[in-house]
Amino acid sequence: MLQFVQTVNGYLADYILIVLLVGTGIYFTIRTRFVQVRCFGEGMKKVFGNFSLHGGRQTGGISSFQALTTAIAAQVGTGNIVGACGAILTGGPGAIFWMWIIAFLGMATIYAEAVLAQKTRQVDAEGNVAGGPVYYIHKAFPNGFGKFLAVFFSIAIILALGFMGCMVQSNSIAESCTNAFGIPGWTVGIAVALIAALIFIGGVQRIASVTEKLVPLMACLYLLGGLVILGIRIQYVPEALGMIFRYAFAPQAIIGGGVGAALKTAISQGAKRGLFSNEAGMGSTPHAHAIAKVDTPHDQGVVAMIGVFIDTFIVLTMTALVVISCLYAGNGPLAAGAAEGIAKTNMAQLSFGMAFGEGPGSIFVAICLLFFAFSTILGWNLFGKLNVQYLFRNQKAAVLLYSVIAIGFVFLGSLLSNDLVWELTDFFNYLMVLPNAIALIALGSLVATSAKEGETAWKKRK
Repeated sequence: MLQFVQTVNGYLADYILIVLLVGTGIYFTIRTRFVQVRCFGEGMKKVFGNFSLHGGRQTGGISSFQALTTAIAAQVGTGNIVGACGAILTGGPGAIFWMWIIAFLGMATIYAEAVLAQKTRQVDAEGNVAGGPVYYIHKAFPNGFGKFLAVFFSIAIILALGFMGCMVQSNSIAESCTNAFGIPGWTVGIAVALIAALIFIGGVQRIASVTEKLVPLMACLYLLGGLVILGIRIQYVPEALGMIFRYAFAPQAIIGGGVGAALKTAISQGAKRGLFSNEAGMGSTPHAHAIAKVDTPHDQGVVAMIGVFIDTFIVLTMTALVVISCLYAGNGPLAAGAAEGIAKTNMAQLSFGMAFGEGPGSIFVAICLLFFAFSTILGWNLFGKLNVQYLFRNQKAAVLLYSVIAIGFVFLGSLLSNDLVWELTDFFNYLMVLPNAIALIALGSLVATSAKEGETAWKKRK
């Protein structure tokens, strides 16, 4: 099964995914006149201008900051540690350069997703807000084809994030805790599943309340530890940065193979791990941005861009610099290519262990990964649940059954093979991109109009 899924994923990642992600990103970068550059400062002010860890309970939705932290909770997970390490190990340090490119373009794509999610969201008689890709898919194609795409997307996201994706997160938590503390994976799985169940039951308000406190704290903890490592390895940081740019265009020098094949590997690793990390174009985070209480769709669009920036250019880049400066630079153990005993699941722990000591380094990464992965479980479960509500018209029995199955998958992930779990998650992630990207491009003019209107309104408020 693993070999079959890897073969299918290879075709999707190397050809279809790259064209869709890069093409969609370029399209919206042009249509919005580089909104990720022009409105970057505006987005930063909206995120950090009224920073608070206590957004409180909202009526008919959640605050803009809660929506961002819920989105970041889904974005910042194992993709920023294990995923980044896997991209570097397979595609070389240059894969990080291509992840940056995907993220830069993805900032325009996620702007479009958030804007359309706001424009097409629905509010029922009781004030409950529902929104996400299924609604702007219907807007783009108000016929049988649109219905088919919406149902296809909903099923894909339930499988990709609600079930398979949560297995990836719990799998990484279990492996890191086993490496650091010697705790059996199944006991970690039970603990994570029980805690998750308590929060799942609370619904969107409880998840938003947890993520608005957990996300800033976990990011600060990880970045602080990373800065300490970079301070210790400061003489190798320039070399690490140089390797990212050098091996982006000549990866064969470190991963072997011909020039064309090596470059394709570096780019595809950057594309697929970039998608898993920042989720721009995948259609997951619009569910959170849709229910934010903002003045205009543009307001949440620029906030959504900051989520991708934080995820990739800050958190993921920190992982990359730590790993490359420790394991590649200065004739590190991976300077000449793959080394025995080093895998994507232990690269970060080995890197932090070089500075903190093997035991403390493993423990630090295990704690950070626990926070990162658990927050992602919360966000992804919510996104899956919203699509269950769409498919089954808010039937409580269907939502309850989904939650029970999801909890079971969280536990199951702590027991299964890491490679199979990752490949299955990648497969369903790729399927999500297809209907989402088609609908985004079909509504490009609506996004461009919102960008102009939002920018005008922002200038007047200033």
